[in-house]
Amino acid sequence: MTTELITQNLVELEVPGTDRKAVVRELAQRLVEAGRVTDLDTFLADIDAREAQMPTGLEGGIGIPHCRSAAVTTPSLAFGRSSAGVDFGAEDGPATLIFLIAAPEGGGEEHMTVLAALARRLVRAEFKKTLTEATDPAELAAYIREEVSP
Repeated sequence: MTTELITQNLVELEVPGTDRKAVVRELAQRLVEAGRVTDLDTFLADIDAREAQMPTGLEGGIGIPHCRSAAVTTPSLAFGRSSAGVDFGAEDGPATLIFLIAAPEGGGEEHMTVLAALARRLVRAEFKKTLTEATDPAELAAYIREEVSP
């Protein structure tokens, strides 16, 4: 049985604060609690190293922090929404929709497939509208899975 990429416990309808590191930590903590990340500090260091190479903010209020890490046990996606907005380095301002992609270090290109699928969907107004307006974490997780699963 394959593990679902995202489940309702990996969805945060309102992430607290506007600090990028704090928001990433909040989403990463959900991955730890779900048994998908074995070491929070290692994972966060890997995310920071990736962010230092190039910001992961996309136009239109999107943040997609991601990395490969030895601390990741299974390809995973956590999602958080921020009404205040979080700066992920996009030129047009802070992100309100944040996707944290975690890929195992020795894994294949699954996270790039997810990243590409996500990027394609995020240009669709309907996809972003659903993400912005959803009120049920389980429904939101199912919707994202259906849209981006390889």
